[in-house]
Amino acid sequence: MSEQVASLTEVMENAAKVLNANPTPLEGLHLTYQFDIKDEGVYVLRLEDGKAAVSEETTVEADCTLSMSLKSFQKFLAGKLNGTTAFMTGKLKIKGDIGKALKLESILKQYNFE
Repeated sequence: MSEQVASLTEVMENAAKVLNANPTPLEGLHLTYQFDIKDEGVYVLRLEDGKAAVSEETTVEADCTLSMSLKSFQKFLAGKLNGTTAFMTGKLKIKGDIGKALKLESILKQYNFE
């Protein structure tokens, strides 16, 4: 049986909802991430002092851009795909500040996206 894959829009809207339900780990942050999801689209996640916002607006310069498949992105959010391993095996490509990509992974580990 294959698992049902949510659309990128559903994944991003859910991510914002989950992040905003517990703003404490986001306090004091001012980061912008761009996600280039293969064959699906591009979304921007802004973390601004306790608030998370997602949009398809890509005119803002991102601190870090992460490129991967939708399946890998869902696993990454759920903590089932290690960012470093994904990067080393080519499942994840990073443009920009790699330290900010690592910061994102540590933030996401504080949430449950399942």
